[in-house]
Amino acid sequence: MLKFVLAIPKDRQERAWWIWVGILGFVLAVGLFGAIRVFVKGLQVTGLSDQVPWGLWITQDLSSIATGAGAFTFSAIVYLFRIKKYQPIARAAVFVGFLGYSSAMLALAMDIGRPDRFWHPLVYWNVHSVLWEITWCVILYSIVLVLEFLPIFFESTYFDRWPQLRKYGEMIHKASPVFAAIGLGLSLLHQSSLGATYGVLSGRAIWYKPSLPVMFILSAVAGGISMTLLLTILVGKLNHRQIITQELQFDISRIAGFALLAYLYLKIWDWAATSYYSHSPGTTEALVLLQTTTPYTRTFWWIEIILGGIVPAVILLNSQLRKNDRYSLFALGAIIVGVTVNRWNVTLSGLVAPPQWSPGVLGRILSASYLPSWNEIIVSFGIIAYALLAFSFGVKYLPIFPKNDQTSP
Repeated sequence: MLKFVLAIPKDRQERAWWIWVGILGFVLAVGLFGAIRVFVKGLQVTGLSDQVPWGLWITQDLSSIATGAGAFTFSAIVYLFRIKKYQPIARAAVFVGFLGYSSAMLALAMDIGRPDRFWHPLVYWNVHSVLWEITWCVILYSIVLVLEFLPIFFESTYFDRWPQLRKYGEMIHKASPVFAAIGLGLSLLHQSSLGATYGVLSGRAIWYKPSLPVMFILSAVAGGISMTLLLTILVGKLNHRQIITQELQFDISRIAGFALLAYLYLKIWDWAATSYYSHSPGTTEALVLLQTTTPYTRTFWWIEIILGGIVPAVILLNSQLRKNDRYSLFALGAIIVGVTVNRWNVTLSGLVAPPQWSPGVLGRILSASYLPSWNEIIVSFGIIAYALLAFSFGVKYLPIFPKNDQTSP
């Protein structure tokens, strides 16, 4: 399929690009209709309930933040550790991070039910809440991403008539090391706190563990690097050029592979400690409920561990396999799928298997269930369409990637 696209003449490629944009615009419009319906009728048009208040949108939120984690990773590598050979991909990482976090905010605006009250955590402080800390970190880091993205935006040809804005952009760019340091701190705080949101809830036995914050960080690093590299390779293929050197591509692949391997190591030991060697009543009962009534066990082993973990780790850490772009693209895509399924499993497992003292729970009967409504699904596709549409226009009209092959920005 990719060879067929590359064989199309440039005029047809231009036409195909506008068809692609039109399709995304249509999906975005359908998603906007779903969003308006949520604003008008409330969360009753979703499959969410008091028993399962988090579902598809929270999974999309967590996944978007995880796949946007390449921004703080490469910003730290380039501007703090001063490893300049990674500069050619730093701008793409910032752009993907900006789209990831803005997509997450759109999903949150849908999920909170009262988006008009988004400002409450900024005014009404609850220092005992992990979610309050996450809210502040995400807002502040989003501001950092905007500041990091502005110099790229001002370099577009559209701003030729306003050279003063470019000067401001250059001034902002000079502060990149400061933004990288602040962004690294904020990102590590909220990536780990997202895991801690689940891990500190002692009433949910299957969540209650100290390892979740670290696993969320490691999986986000692997997912963020993978998303950035995947899009970079695809853009290069579609534009008939090598955007980054093969040596740099292999280096980044290795980083993603080692980050994934570290995550898998902790993930397997976490499973062994909580589900194999240990048989605490709460966790055991929750796992039995999940195994008998949901596909949790199959998605955990076959998608999270094997497809999204072991297989891509083998490909990316094998010098022969990662030289094949098809294998590399598959591995990077599999990592993203694995991270997304992990966020789904983590979220739904603790809600679908409620505490034994929860109202409506009788013995070992599973009382809670969740299936996304069509309204949730079209809104989610609309958010994905927004990210793809913005990325498509960004790659076409902004200096996201080096102008010359294999050169730094």
